[in-house]
Amino acid sequence: MNISQQEWWQGTQEHDDAVILDVRTLDEWNDGIIPGATNIDIYQGQGFIAALEELDKSKTYYVYCRSGARSAQACNVMNQLGFEKAYNLIGGIMQWDGPVIQPQQ
Repeated sequence: MNISQQEWWQGTQEHDDAVILDVRTLDEWNDGIIPGATNIDIYQGQGFIAALEELDKSKTYYVYCRSGARSAQACNVMNQLGFEKAYNLIGGIMQWDGPVIQPQQ
């Protein structure tokens, strides 16, 4: 489900089971992340699916990428795998005006 930046961030703050998922490449990840994000690169194909299968499907996932296209695709894949709560950040990190930090190496 595509949701606005405000709804997306509010959800990450209000849900105890919220997981922020960054589906960009490692190079993009290293340019800066939304605080608390976990990275699983959607371009890993079967590796991406395998990594998703390891996640807790009962949690609430807030997914983003650079512009919102890959994360929308990721949410669709997650829904097919049985995730009921996967929310896409419209506009991705390019339009994000919330906090961005450098990932810890």
